[in-house]
Amino acid sequence: MIKSILIFNNHGKPRLIRFYQYFAEEMQQQIIRETFHLVSKRDDNVCNFLEGGSLIGGSDYKLIYRHYATLYFVFCVDSSESELGILDLIQVFVETLDKCFENVCELDLIFHMDKVHYILQEVVMGGMVLETNMNEIVAQVELQNRMEKSEGGLSAAPARAVSAVKNMNLPEIPRNINIGDINIKVPSLSPF
Repeated sequence: MIKSILIFNNHGKPRLIRFYQYFAEEMQQQIIRETFHLVSKRDDNVCNFLEGGSLIGGSDYKLIYRHYATLYFVFCVDSSESELGILDLIQVFVETLDKCFENVCELDLIFHMDKVHYILQEVVMGGMVLETNMNEIVAQVELQNRMEKSEGGLSAAPARAVSAVKNMNLPEIPRNINIGDINIKVPSLSPF
């Protein structure tokens, strides 16, 4: 089972953190630091598997990672997972990100965190691998994008609300609002 997925840059700044086992916030930060220290000091031409650190479970757990450009993709798994299978899963995840973002980079992970989490949830949920077919994952992401566009996107809602208020063309701003026995006096507002 996958216990955690960590993505951080060459300087140890976390770009995506997903724990599938509960750890307190302070412990998570220690795990991230220890994992970065273990992975970053290794040479690029050595094996991409190592025993989990002392904080994450020691020899019962394995860290499987890949280093792409400025990012480390690290999966912490228990002994029941295949190292080569997880290495292939990392490759599928990165290629899917690359296909969805057209040459994925660190900034894509920062500015499109919601989409990255959605892609990750298509691949892994609850520590279990759901999908390894990149074409199926991309198809689901494209379907999600179409749904968001048809809804106008939640991020566009505040701008649409302001625009609607501006376009109301009220001849005069009401000064008093009477609703039954309730009388509300509206203060003077500056025009938009």
